[in-house]
This record gives sequence, C-alpha cells and structure tokens, in this order.
Amino acid sequence: MVAVLAFIIRYSGYLVLLAISLYAIRHYWFTLNRLFGFQRHPYVDIDTADWPHVTVLIPAHNEELVIAQLLTALLDVNYPQDRLLILPINDRSNDRTGEIVDDFARRYPDRVKPFHRRSGKGGKAAALSDAMDMVEDEIVLVFDADYIPGRGLIKQLVAPFFDPGVGAVMGRVVPWNVGRNSLTRLLDLERAGGYQVDQQARMNMRLVPLYGGTVGGLRKSALVAIGGWDINTLTEDTDVTFRLVLAGWEVVYENRSECYEEVPENWHSRVRQIQRWAKGHNQALARHSFPLLRKRNASLAQRIDGFFLLGVFAMPVVILFGWILAVLSFYLDGESLKGIIPMLTVSAYASTGNFAAFFEIAAAARLDRVPRKILLMPLNILSFIVSLISIAQATIAQMLFPYVSRVVTWHKTPRTPDRAA
Repeated sequence: MVAVLAFIIRYSGYLVLLAISLYAIRHYWFTLNRLFGFQRHPYVDIDTADWPHVTVLIPAHNEELVIAQLLTALLDVNYPQDRLLILPINDRSNDRTGEIVDDFARRYPDRVKPFHRRSGKGGKAAALSDAMDMVEDEIVLVFDADYIPGRGLIKQLVAPFFDPGVGAVMGRVVPWNVGRNSLTRLLDLERAGGYQVDQQARMNMRLVPLYGGTVGGLRKSALVAIGGWDINTLTEDTDVTFRLVLAGWEVVYENRSECYEEVPENWHSRVRQIQRWAKGHNQALARHSFPLLRKRNASLAQRIDGFFLLGVFAMPVVILFGWILAVLSFYLDGESLKGIIPMLTVSAYASTGNFAAFFEIAAAARLDRVPRKILLMPLNILSFIVSLISIAQATIAQMLFPYVSRVVTWHKTPRTPDRAA
C-alpha cells in the first residue's frame, strides 16, 4: 500500500514539475523575444489622421480624491475637442464624486456628460454596461478614475482602430506612487515585467495580449457583437479579451502608450486586489479555456499561450500541491525522491509569482534603463509568498464554495488624499 501511494505521489509530483517547467520555458521565451526579437509597434507612428469620434468612459465609485485630476488631464489631451466626449460614470457614490463631475459638466457642457447610476447590480462591469446606452461613438476608451493620461495618449490608443480587425487596445500601466514604500516598489517591478516584457512579447509574437479595463479601448460594434459586458464576472477585462479573441477580433497592446496608476500601499489592499484578480481569472479559465483550445481559426501558438494565460492564477495552487507532494515523497521514499524538494522550490520560485517571473523583471529593468531596480529583486520573495498564499486561498475557496459569494461589488485601491490637490 505504501509503495502504491509512493508511486502515485511521485508521478503526480513529476506532473506538477512539468507544468511549472512549461511556465518557466514560456517566461524565458518571452524574455528572449523581448530582448533580441523583432518588436512590433505597428501603429505608433500614426499622428496625423481623420480622427474618429471617441467616448471616454470613467467608472467611478467614491472617487472624490482622484476624479478631478483625471478629468482635468483629459480636457488637456492632444485630440480634436469636438470629437472627444468624456463620460464619467458616478456609480452610487456617497462622497463628492457626483458633485465634482457635475461641476465639470457645467463648465464644459459640450465635452463632459456625466452618467449618474443610482440603482442596479453592483460592480464595475454593471456600471459600464448601463453606461453603454449613452454611447453613440464606435470607439470607446475606458479609464479607471485614478489614471493620469499623457497628452498624446488618446491618439495612441485610437490609432490601432483604423485597422478594421482590431477589437480592443491596451496601453502600458505604470505606477505613479512608486516611492511610497517597499510594497509599491515591488509592485512597480511586477508591473514592469508584466507589461514591458510579457505583454509586448505576446504582441510581438501575435499571441493574445490581455486587454485591461484600466487604460484601453474597445470597438463598440465588436463589444455588442459578443454580448456586451458580463456583469457577473469579477474581471470584466479578461472576460472581454477572450470573448473577442474567440469571435475573431484582434487585441492590440501599445507598450509606448503609458498611463499612470496608484498601486496598493498596504498589504491588506494588495491581498484583496490579487484575490479578486485570481477569482475573476479562474472564472475566465473555466468559461473560455476549452472553446479557445478548440478554436479552428486561431494558430496553435495562440491557443496554447491563451490557455497558459488563463491558467496563470491557478499555478499557485499547483505549486503548493507540488510542495506537499514533495514532502510526502521524502518521507515515503526519501532516498529516491529527496532531490525533488529543492527542484520544485527553485522551479516554482523562478517560474511563477507576481504575474511576472524574475527574469522578466530583470529584462524590464534593463529595457526601461533603470538597472538599479534589480537590487530590490531579492525582496520579491516576500511578495511572492504573500501572492502565492493569497491566490491559493482564493482559488481553493472558489473551488470548494462556488456559490457562497456571488454578489459582485466594487473593489478598488484605497486612494491617497494628496492626490486631490
């Protein structure tokens, strides 16, 4: 009996190690492509054109500290004023958010038209879904309320839509509050690896860049064709990405289109954020993985990488399972399997964590010409462990109790008061 159990544990451990190794190979592949491969920026040189009418949606729930700064920045962008409509979505805020957006609407009546949502299902996706009834333009941009766009950002995000096959566009997210504490610095490393390397590599290799609902754009007709926003998902952006891909639309990543966000400044907020991402990503994994793998008109590389992208938040559970198997293997068959413990530990640590592996982070620091940031990488073990435990906890709870918490609510980063200045 012990021998049979040892055999099962041993080969289960090998399967775990295989999965981890495949993710490690994927990260190395992306990093090498980003450092030495051909870089695709097909729309970056478009500056003069017959620019289309655009609506900017800003979903906002209790955003009095940041909404004015975003609206001010949007009013100053380098885009034809008569072709840019700013539509703040005040979703049942109980602070001064509604008052602030109404003040902007009074001062700029032709450019700012707020939508006050006073009822309906909670959550960002539901707010966006209701606001779409007010959108008449084909091109729709979506910004979170704490983002600060540069003057040229709107043109950069709109330019890819001159290609009729493009359904969504995503820009690069850069934290503005990097210097606050050690956590914000570690999250800056994560974002750099995830966008500068991971997203751009997928763009280079014509895989599946991920549309993010924080600084990006959508073609309204494409969104309508796939059924609009899903108000029951926790990560409406991941869900939209794969529904667009399954419908044959292209998702474009614009690495040079930077927008600045406020990352969590305390571990509690970070844990809540990453657990929400994990649950939403796992929803998308369950819903879209098999249709994606069966998609005939997608390349094999797109299907495989899309599956890996959907499964990235399931890997912490796989890693923890592998560690448990390694310990059991050691005690059941220590002589033959004692080497698997350091193998699994090193492989897991090198291949998964914080959405970007360490070698991607190092490459991103080099590409951004800030090599000194690499000195912080040893501290990333703390963020890795917190992320691994938090994601595993959320995923296991989601698997065991799938119907316990089905109420979708707003989850957002607590804002810093001095942003209101």
